[in-house]
Amino acid sequence: MPAIIVAGPATEPVTLAVAKAHLRIGHAEEDQPIAALIAAARRVAEARTGLCFIKQRWLCLQDRWPEDGIVALPVAPLATIAEVAVFAADGSKSVVGPELYETDLASRPPRIARKGIAAWPAPGRSFNGIGITVDAGFGVTPDSVPEPLRQAILLLVGHWYAHRGDDSAPQLPASIAALLAPFREVRL
Repeated sequence: MPAIIVAGPATEPVTLAVAKAHLRIGHAEEDQPIAALIAAARRVAEARTGLCFIKQRWLCLQDRWPEDGIVALPVAPLATIAEVAVFAADGSKSVVGPELYETDLASRPPRIARKGIAAWPAPGRSFNGIGITVDAGFGVTPDSVPEPLRQAILLLVGHWYAHRGDDSAPQLPASIAALLAPFREVRL
């Protein structure tokens, strides 16, 4: 199931001021590169954990409904289901009412399931006929993100800042991997 980001986070889990204090930088000349490092470190940490840190909106696409009626969503932690829709052959969209499905926000991956024996409305196109728009993330402020994840971002920013242009530096130091490890999804 492909997932496309519709609206990225409005803020980062680590503020520029916190990152500059961590790096012991008191001037503004490097604000732009440090801000870029924060965003990049967040993306790396999100990719490693499979989690969205700050609230983001995603469009999850699927060709057809699963036979068991349960759709696993590729983004977590899920905050809300904004819309479930099916697309006709001409591209027009029909919204599926929330009375037809229930959500499981606690599972990982989060899921939606049709209620009862009612059938899902059939999509009219072969590819990406179903679109599920979701909001995912721990919250809207840096404080809503668990501290170990924010610390991992800070350490990665510091690592990249100290090793700018140094290709021999390790990609992800063990201390950062250790901070991220408890948040990774365990698959059996």
